Amino acid sequence: MELAPRLNLMNWLVSQGLTSLAENDLLRGFCERCRTAGLDLSRGIVFIDTLHPIFEGRGFRWNDAETNESDSFEYLSSNEGQAAQNWRRSTFFHMLETGRDEMQIDLADSASLDFWLIDELAAQGHRHFVAFVHHFGEAGTIGQMDCVYSYWLTRRADGFSEQDLSALRDLVPVLGLAIKSAAQVDIARTLGRVYLGRDASEQVLRGRISRGVTERINAVLWFSDLRGWTAISESMAPDEIIPFLDDYAQAAIDAIHDAGGDVLKLIGDGVLAMFTNPDMLLAKRAALRAEHRFRRNINALNARRAADRRSTTSAYVGLHVGEVFYGNIGSDDRLDFTVVGPAVNEVSRIASMCRSVDRELLASSEFRDGLDATGRRYLVSTGRFALRGIGRAKDLYTLDPDIAADEVVAGPYERYLAS
Repeated sequence: MELAPRLNLMNWLVSQGLTSLAENDLLRGFCERCRTAGLDLSRGIVFIDTLHPIFEGRGFRWNDAETNESDSFEYLSSNEGQAAQNWRRSTFFHMLETGRDEMQIDLADSASLDFWLIDELAAQGHRHFVAFVHHFGEAGTIGQMDCVYSYWLTRRADGFSEQDLSALRDLVPVLGLAIKSAAQVDIARTLGRVYLGRDASEQVLRGRISRGVTERINAVLWFSDLRGWTAISESMAPDEIIPFLDDYAQAAIDAIHDAGGDVLKLIGDGVLAMFTNPDMLLAKRAALRAEHRFRRNINALNARRAADRRSTTSAYVGLHVGEVFYGNIGSDDRLDFTVVGPAVNEVSRIASMCRSVDRELLASSEFRDGLDATGRRYLVSTGRFALRGIGRAKDLYTLDPDIAADEVVAGPYERYLAS
């Protein structure tokens, strides 16, 4: 590849990196432009570790012919199992162990090498392999994301020329920089969703980060906590406490997210969430749908834990509706994006009343009154109660017990939630 097309491709990579073109589109555009300029690539793979609660990293593929492979993939930890064995047999592991940034392989000699996948690549007709590891340095490292790995193949019988290799040495670091930029955006969004919640994360990333910047919204509020948590935690081995909380938090969060709600805060064994919609009837129905899914999740979880002879429990849920302040609260250098207001205190107190009346769900009259006639029929009164720290007594409601006991009633309730 001559100098002019190299510079044009560098300019394209920089411009697309600045506009945050998706990584797989970056790789495809790079490879196609290389081929147009005379660099006869047949396959390219780029992957990069990330900072994610589940995945170790993400990778991206391009081939010169149609395959069944996806153009992007995510990979789990390479520290255990088959993934660890494959990683230790990879060219990249060898390069890291030996301190090399570049490695070339003549695939005609692949039978004499013990690297993972090399035989397979040779069998597919590729002729020459070159791999790069581009390190970021300490200041550019985020979690395990400390370098970009890539390899490149050609089917040409005489392999990559010196000019081809020179072009790749110039161009791949620029591609790596563009992919690193996109990966950092992904990391910011992932961390925001994981630690702030989905909607709060989007608000923050759109620039709402000033202290005191809030909005008044009407929301359906959810507060749940675990039945008997204090006694369970005292009787449990210390290394079982966090897995126990994780299991039941997952059951709640999955149910809330599936129903379209946003989890705002995890407080020990408690979960604070909200459901919003211009039509508050739909928000309330979504909250009931989440509560129903939560019970099913708990039943499945308890069956699994009981089979392993591990502790099980259930949960209390309070539902309320009211006006809250939603936004940034705290100091200049430590903010929380959350909801505050009397309604938040009230939903917590409503959930705590579940123990006193021995019901797993309690909803306020404000929640019930906004439902349609069909929805109101499924909620029955448990009485009027004074709530700790709340100035006035509240009428509280729970699900009709017949829903759990009678399939004739349960079926229509499920159809109501689904409508």
